[in-house]
This record gives sequence, C-alpha cells and structure tokens, in this order.
Amino acid sequence: MTMTTQSQTQANPQMQQHMMECIQNCLDCARACEMCAAECIRMDMPGMAECIAACLDCADICLLDARLMSRNSPMHFDTCALCAQICTTCGDICERMAGSHPGQSATMMQECVEACRRCAQSCSAMASMRTAMH
Repeated sequence: MTMTTQSQTQANPQMQQHMMECIQNCLDCARACEMCAAECIRMDMPGMAECIAACLDCADICLLDARLMSRNSPMHFDTCALCAQICTTCGDICERMAGSHPGQSATMMQECVEACRRCAQSCSAMASMRTAMH
C-alpha cells in the first residue's frame, strides 16, 4: 500500500469505521481465545492440545492484526486475510470440542467460537477492501 492508499484509508470514513470495528473484534477474539486456551489447559483432558494450539495461534494473530490496523500499516490487509483464515480454523476446532465437553467449559468454548466467527467475518471484509481501494 502506498502513502496515497494510506491517506485514502484515513480519508474514507466508512473504511475507518469498519477498521475500528475490526480492531475491536480482533481484541475480543484474542481475549476469548486466551480464556478458552486457559480453560482447556485446566481441564487437563486428552485431545485438548489441538484446541489449545489453535486458540493461542488465533490470539496471537488477532493481537498482531489489531496493532497493524491501529497504526494503519500497509500490511494490515494481508494480516486481516490471514487472521480470517486462522479464526475460521480455530472456531471450527473449538466448536467440535465444545460438543464433547459439557457445562462451563462448553460455554466458554462456544463463546470462543462466536468471537472467532465475528472476527473472521470482519477481517475477511477488511481484507477485501484492499481491492476496493485500487
């Protein structure tokens, strides 16, 4: 992204509003994923490693993506696309795990699924805005 494209992002109120919402969705998703990973660790049950790893990866990319969008980095469209992909994968894994774990753990996993899906949708839309700017 060139400096002109960065200026266009800042000058476009609709894109700026979507970026603020996307940043918030990334932060919410990172928090939900950290909580889900911690709950999976506390459960100390076989088969949880995949969920823990997915949640930690998802939290990390969400935080990076929020940082890059916050400073209007030219790379944020790329991280948004990757974030959407990782959030989708994490949501799918957590949804599968939530179905096999009752109670509080399943509720926390389902909250993670919902946060991942919101973030994936928001980041996917943000990533697609790159082509709208050219």
